[in-house]
Amino acid sequence: MDFLDAVILGLVEGVTEFLPVSSTGHLTLTENFLGLSIDDPGVTAFTAIVQFGAILAVILYFRADIGRLIAAWWSGLFSRDARQNPDYRFAWYVIAGSIPVGIVGFLARDLIAGPLRNLWVVVAGLALWSVVMYVAERVGRQTRPEESLTLKDALIIGFVQCVALIPGVSRSGATISAGLFRDLSRVAATRLSFFLAIPALVGAGLFEGVSEGSAVSAAVGWGPVIVGTVVSFVVAYATIAWLLRLVARHPITVFIWYRVGLAALISVLLLTGVLSAT
Repeated sequence: MDFLDAVILGLVEGVTEFLPVSSTGHLTLTENFLGLSIDDPGVTAFTAIVQFGAILAVILYFRADIGRLIAAWWSGLFSRDARQNPDYRFAWYVIAGSIPVGIVGFLARDLIAGPLRNLWVVVAGLALWSVVMYVAERVGRQTRPEESLTLKDALIIGFVQCVALIPGVSRSGATISAGLFRDLSRVAATRLSFFLAIPALVGAGLFEGVSEGSAVSAAVGWGPVIVGTVVSFVVAYATIAWLLRLVARHPITVFIWYRVGLAALISVLLLTGVLSAT
């Protein structure tokens, strides 16, 4: 991987991480186009680490909210009155909702980095989860604001987030859809999706950086990793603001035609031999 490859992949990550179109699927496709071995441990680790830039963008964008949640959580640990603060409960919901993907991601790490790194898996994830997104928008009443969130909601959405470990599904597509099925408003579901992304992607990036550090050095190099991460940070920051405005006015089904069209395009390229599945 050279620096131009890293810039391209950073752009792709920054644009797609928080849109319900699957950033991992797009990174896998782009890496294939660039002639990289998508099942190489170093390239797989790069895919996880470069997402760290997008998460830094979330932390910066929601810094005031995050600071308030941390302060409320810390105060609630020592004060019974502080536990009545909705921010204290919300902080615990984010922690609880992040546990399932941490456990499943660790236990299934070999499957995620191996057999699932396949463009046919991306095709299936893009197409099949589009159906779920469509149903979620039609079935969800979207009557519940963020303040109505419960521990049950957080755990259900957290378990559904595990499905996004399959490339093509989309982490935001999975969590927002789950929130809609729980009758949360689209904005509330999207904000929760952002907060759940922080521990999930930070954990994945740090784990891959530590466990696959030698593979990253050999196959990619830390220079391109840093460049890709910086680019993803800058682009993702702009994408967050745009997505929040979009979901306030439009359903997530606006992305379905893109997802299905991309799945069809990848299928054609695979069947004609233009792309290889791995």
